[in-house]
Amino acid sequence: MLSNFFNYIIQGTAITVAVTLVALPFGLLIGLALALVYNYGGKWAARLSGAYSLLMRGVPPVVLLFILYFILSGSSFVNLSPFWAGSLSLGIVSSAYQMEILRGAFAAVGAGQMTAARALGMPRLQAIRYIILPQAIRLAIPPWSNEASIVLKDSSLVYALGVPEILRRAQQLSATTQQPFLAFGVAALIYFALVFLTNRGLDYLALKTRLPTNPV
Repeated sequence: MLSNFFNYIIQGTAITVAVTLVALPFGLLIGLALALVYNYGGKWAARLSGAYSLLMRGVPPVVLLFILYFILSGSSFVNLSPFWAGSLSLGIVSSAYQMEILRGAFAAVGAGQMTAARALGMPRLQAIRYIILPQAIRLAIPPWSNEASIVLKDSSLVYALGVPEILRRAQQLSATTQQPFLAFGVAALIYFALVFLTNRGLDYLALKTRLPTNPV
């Protein structure tokens, strides 16, 4: 019985992982652009990117999911499948949190790095690309691992659109076998394993890429 539960729910794991692998990079691209604008785009650009972050962090992901799918997908301009509506909505919400992570990482690098690069004759964009960005990305990995875990768990929200991921399959098993504890218990174990492996992998990456510190 337990093996049957695992076999059925595990088939939804690939979809859960796929949703996460779409949402996280999509959010990262938007968040990185917003963080750069916030730190180096001037006062008004910083205000606009800050307002975006505030708005997106205040909107529940499931609300944005319904907006993208039920409203935009019904228009003549956009036709999103449940998978893409769910993945992109999670990515948009995540972009606000990733922006804050990267904004803090850019600030942690310090203004002196930019000043030194400009003093050496490097253009501003070149200094950001080759001096600031590589350090900021490495500093952002530890807090970013937490956001990766959140997005992975939030991928269960696409269940509301009928996407057959882990939670959807667990609900189907619960309804057909009348064993909700077993069905959702197996789902919880799979989510735990995914989050654990993700955190361990990113912790290892952070350790291998951490910036060297000066000896006291």
